[in-house]
Amino acid sequence: MAQVTLKVGGRRYELACRDGEEPHLELLGTMVDAKAHQAARALGNANEPRQLLLAALLLADELSELRAGAPDPERDSTARALQTLAQRIEALAERLENGGVAS
Repeated sequence: MAQVTLKVGGRRYELACRDGEEPHLELLGTMVDAKAHQAARALGNANEPRQLLLAALLLADELSELRAGAPDPERDSTARALQTLAQRIEALAERLENGGVAS
């Protein structure tokens, strides 16, 4: 059994996990900590349980949107960029096939 120390909302938590799962658990802890800080900014100086509740609700909201298929702006912009690039490559290939010079 491995041990991981997570820092969430300014507090340290010692957790046990299976060997090899430490990096994943640390990543999850970082995500929860980010939401805890977001919750703290939104709530002001609320107590820790309330702050962690809001952090959990923020994460649950994100998960709910992902499960419902809500658009991901970052993924959508990447898809648009790839589509534009593909169109440019096709246009260049067509120009080369027709004996034109690519610029």
